[in-house]
Amino acid sequence: QVRLAESGGGSVQTGGSLRLSCTASGTRFVNNGMSWHRQAPGKQREWIATLTNLGSINYEDSLKDRFVVSRGAAENVVYLQMSSLKPEDTAVYYCKTVTSSGVYWGQGTQVIVSS
Repeated sequence: QVRLAESGGGSVQTGGSLRLSCTASGTRFVNNGMSWHRQAPGKQREWIATLTNLGSINYEDSLKDRFVVSRGAAENVVYLQMSSLKPEDTAVYYCKTVTSSGVYWGQGTQVIVSS
């Protein structure tokens, strides 16, 4: 069974940085790729970036200068490095993968950016 788990969220001040992790069990991102998303309070979930199984990365234009996706040494771990954080980055951050058996989301990790 495929499971995703995000970690690394927390509270930071404006301008700070955080690195989120997405760890998969039951699949490897080199096979299926993955994507990062976030949902701010009262807003729809939005896409941040996609890492394909071949290693290419696409970013939402407004975030690509501050957010960087990278693979971990293990094939089931992907990171989201966030820098120059702003209060509007406050959200629950999710990772997602799509396999032949379905679409899977993690439980999310909360990021709070205070001014």
